[in-house]
Amino acid sequence: MEYDVLVVGAGPSGLSAAIRVKQLAHESGKDLSVCVIEKGSEVGAHLLSGAVFEPHALDELIPDWRDKGAPLNTPAKEDRFLFLTETKAFRLPTPPQMHNTGNFIISLGNLGRWLGQQAEELGVEIYAGFAGAEVLYDDKGAVKGVATGDMGIGKDGQPTHNYTPGVELHARQTLFAEGCRGSLTKTLMAKFNLRDGVDPQTYGIGIKELWEIDPAKANPGLIEHTIAWPMNPKTYGGSFLYHMEGNLVSVGFVVGLDYDNPHLSPFEEFQRYKTHPAIRPTFEGGRRIAYGARALSEGGFQSIPKLTFPGGLLVGDAAGFLNVPKIKGNHTAMKSGIVAAEAVFEHLNGGDNGREVTEYPDRLKQSWLWDELYRVRNIRPGFQKGLWAGLANAAYETATWGKSPWTLHHKHPDHATLKKASEAPKIVYPKPDGTVSFDRLSSVYLSNTNHEEDQPAHLTLRDQETPIRMNLALYDAPETRYCPAGVYEIVRNEDGTNPRLQINAQNCVHCKTCDIKDPTQNITWVVPEGGGGPNYPGM
Repeated sequence: MEYDVLVVGAGPSGLSAAIRVKQLAHESGKDLSVCVIEKGSEVGAHLLSGAVFEPHALDELIPDWRDKGAPLNTPAKEDRFLFLTETKAFRLPTPPQMHNTGNFIISLGNLGRWLGQQAEELGVEIYAGFAGAEVLYDDKGAVKGVATGDMGIGKDGQPTHNYTPGVELHARQTLFAEGCRGSLTKTLMAKFNLRDGVDPQTYGIGIKELWEIDPAKANPGLIEHTIAWPMNPKTYGGSFLYHMEGNLVSVGFVVGLDYDNPHLSPFEEFQRYKTHPAIRPTFEGGRRIAYGARALSEGGFQSIPKLTFPGGLLVGDAAGFLNVPKIKGNHTAMKSGIVAAEAVFEHLNGGDNGREVTEYPDRLKQSWLWDELYRVRNIRPGFQKGLWAGLANAAYETATWGKSPWTLHHKHPDHATLKKASEAPKIVYPKPDGTVSFDRLSSVYLSNTNHEEDQPAHLTLRDQETPIRMNLALYDAPETRYCPAGVYEIVRNEDGTNPRLQINAQNCVHCKTCDIKDPTQNITWVVPEGGGGPNYPGM
């Protein structure tokens, strides 16, 4: 199938790019074909974010979004920033970047579904349930599109009676909008050396629940963030708790994946956080209705890779445009998609300018996105020396508007930061109480995760012996703790002998944490059959 523009991923950046290309085509009387493929079962099925949404980019893309019914229903009303100890909560001044006047508490999945409708009304073809499994190259080595994965391949690698071959989608330009740690983006980084000369990307894992709470406790528009407990001061992270319309509360916890203690479990830290005396009352008498997790790119300005290559480019969190101090990346993702679309449209209609849209990074550097990320570039790396040094550095950078004559750097990729298990203190987590804290498997159930069981595992090992010989022996199998879905499990014989790694791929919520944090980089995440994974309702 041939298109002018192919977008891989129906998130905020990809859909914004598709919409903007079509807008420009209609305005100029051009006929450009645009296709979006999405590995989730529907647009929005795999979208997960806090999310407090800054409408800056949406105002630019669809100025009349209010008239068109965009699902921005809960205006931000009050910001609270708390420092937690084990038993106390101290209110701190809210950092300027976290002031949310004019913003909205939203479901990113619902916004994605609405953006998908706007795109289709403009003539964009969207194919949900089709996972981009392979990048296609022409005889000169330029990207010419992607191939979707075959359907109906059994665990033995052989076609079943349900076999349907994948489809080659060719395009003049392919925009990769896969989000954080995209499987195709990862191969492009390696092939075109896109990370040469920039800092390692650093990541966080965000784990989220959606609750329906007692109406008497609902406070639509309240935005609350916490730092410190339950984690130690050396570990970067914190919580969010957002009150939405309909007695709904979005609550989550983010842990920087540069943590060094292999005994740490981000999932358990989140569950423990909800038991705090200042937090627990919100959830008592309520019920959990959804659960999910997703990695996010935290490296910021100094970790942005080269964005273009022959035949394609990167947008959104595939490139890492998250503004960490704001705890927001959807507006920057959308802006990157808009800028990319304008550059691609100009490129495709400007004659023979070669296969690489070099105008894109040039335009991006002239936009508010670039300036916004530059001003906060030193805040996240400032936390490498711990919470107190990070807060002091953040205060200085904020007071000086990020005009420091230096740039702090991320020194190590996240997988290289773990200490040996014998060198790190063990962490004893409380058992879930079933009221506000829960176990992994009951949580995964609420993510509506499903994969066709008779298919090759999409969590692959480069070497089958490494999980036991290295990860278990040296790090006490950290994959059993950093995975928020119970995918990885060490099983033994009844007498405790013969340890082996069991991969429960059916549980995978596509967060990509294993691909990032595995200390030996032995785990590679590849796409399962299209349509597999979580189906997030309103996350």
